[in-house]
Amino acid sequence: MPKNKMNPSPFVSVIIPVCNEAAYISAVISSIFSQEQSEGEYEIIVADGMSDDGTRDILAELQVRHPRLKVIDNPMRRTPAGLNAAIATAKGSVIIRMDAHTIYAQDYLKQCVTIHQETGADNVGGPWVARGKGYISKAIAAAFQSPFAVGGARGHRLEYTGPVDTVYLGCWPIETFRKFGLFDEELVRNQDDEHNLRIIRGGGRVWQSPRIKSWYTPRSSLRALFRQYYQYGYWKVRVIQKHRLPASIRHLVPGLFVAGLMACVLVSPFWALARWVGMAAVGCYGGCVLLASLITAGKSEWRLAPILPAVFAAYHFGYGIGFLHGVLDFIVLKRGPRRGATVLTRDSQPRKESHQ
Repeated sequence: MPKNKMNPSPFVSVIIPVCNEAAYISAVISSIFSQEQSEGEYEIIVADGMSDDGTRDILAELQVRHPRLKVIDNPMRRTPAGLNAAIATAKGSVIIRMDAHTIYAQDYLKQCVTIHQETGADNVGGPWVARGKGYISKAIAAAFQSPFAVGGARGHRLEYTGPVDTVYLGCWPIETFRKFGLFDEELVRNQDDEHNLRIIRGGGRVWQSPRIKSWYTPRSSLRALFRQYYQYGYWKVRVIQKHRLPASIRHLVPGLFVAGLMACVLVSPFWALARWVGMAAVGCYGGCVLLASLITAGKSEWRLAPILPAVFAAYHFGYGIGFLHGVLDFIVLKRGPRRGATVLTRDSQPRKESHQ
């Protein structure tokens, strides 16, 4: 791949959007400052969404020990707004996004810069790898790496190197944002997917390397997983509407499946064939879920097998139902996001957005 002719010792700005992360923020900041560093200076910019759980007090204490840590306000309390605010204040020629719920290899930052220099890509990152804590979280993590849960997305393939349609977190030269724009602040979810789609359709490249290693901590309950993927499905419709074409056909499958089941249920009292079609679809899906659960349990832990069917269903039906709600709001009723839409903060209670 062509090498980037940028400064071999770039100034790196690490950006982290947070809100109410008192249980995690100290560990992630400490882990960043203990990273192996390539030559060049760096800074950490935390965009805080007006936390009220003690996160800001912890950040203030950390700033005393780490002068390179900067904390800015994110009054909109949305991830893309926090990212954009951090980018606007960043001094670096390279921007690296990090997350409070992710564990990083010691050479994470160094590898991000190195891969970027080697490829010259507009965004680089590692595979999206989940590592759970507790029984349900481990099951969610195991299913997360299954092609059945994520539609065969290359970003979940641990050893894949090459171009992808989206990448976990990201490392960008500042020129990427000047050329392709910042994150869409309307998008509560999927803002990273949409930005990568903009890069690719604008002639840029998004690149994945397994040398960039991190481990994402998934949700710890089926309810939280369902809510998370409901919002992914809901906001994916807005991304498709904005670009007039989905990035991949896999983004449509859960919504079409749920819509098909709903149609069968509605029509079956008047048409016997619809009832049989619906039953066949449910039976086929159930068989696929059972097979995927056994394969996934065999690759991870057999004790996860009993809960995995419910985990796969939460992924698929959460996304599919959210997608159909998005179709109703954005396409059928031709309106913007519903007022008072919830923004989920991990496994905590939903927060209400009042500015949509």
